[in-house]
Amino acid sequence: MSEENSPKKSWRERLKHTYRLVVMNEETFEDVASYRLSILNVYILISTLLVLLTILVVAFIAFTPAKRLIPGYGEANALPELIKVNRELDSLEEELRAQQLYTEHFRKMLTGEVQTVEDIKSEPVEFPDSALHIERIPEDEEIRREVALAEMRNNNRQPETVIQRSNDLPLEQMYFISPLIGEISKRFKLEEKHYGVDILAPKNTPVKAVLPGWVISASWNTDTGNTIIIQHANNVVTQYKHNSALLKNVGDFVKAGEAVAIIGNTGEQTSGPHLHFELWHNGQPVNPEKYISF
Repeated sequence: MSEENSPKKSWRERLKHTYRLVVMNEETFEDVASYRLSILNVYILISTLLVLLTILVVAFIAFTPAKRLIPGYGEANALPELIKVNRELDSLEEELRAQQLYTEHFRKMLTGEVQTVEDIKSEPVEFPDSALHIERIPEDEEIRREVALAEMRNNNRQPETVIQRSNDLPLEQMYFISPLIGEISKRFKLEEKHYGVDILAPKNTPVKAVLPGWVISASWNTDTGNTIIIQHANNVVTQYKHNSALLKNVGDFVKAGEAVAIIGNTGEQTSGPHLHFELWHNGQPVNPEKYISF
């Protein structure tokens, strides 16, 4: 047993055996410094340095943006930022397309390919914006319906075009006609107070009523230019803004698909010839693209 343990004992003694590390002056051979070391002390020192280095590397990766350089690390935390960046990129692309379309239409306007300000209809009828939120009186609605029926009898029209009294009908069950066919340059964004969609279309394109209804406003204002507003059944109101001309007056009854205006570029809140169309239900704006195909 003593012979078997002798090599282990010798190894342990070698680990604990001390050595002297002397730093000497090369010219005078004078001792500058002297250190007592052992193999065990050297191992302990190297191990400690490695542990400290590992801790520093882990802390550097965990608490600095360097972790993003490691595949698969920190992707969950970066996901919300990526979504935000993608949304901002989509918004910038949409604005760029709108600006390009505006530039193209502005070029056409300079070359005489689109309508000018001289085509704007003068002396429009003023109508207060509060009319948007006025609830129709049942008695008044009945009178309007009887007048429309009498008018259709005189003109040999079918009574199917009369506005039906359906105050509880969901919008999904209502048939909307597109006011015009064109390219959407800006979509409905409630958070930006853009309560409708902007639609681009060629010069002189007629703007059509999406449902049968009564014209409650046909006016001009500095912000939206020539604007026409139509009250429909089921507490639905539609607005058509920035027109070059209005074809209907307040109190007119219009059928679905009947032209009510001509597309234009009037008012200050515009960036080129287009139609700004809004759809309101029960006094609240809704996204027209959910119910109408442009």
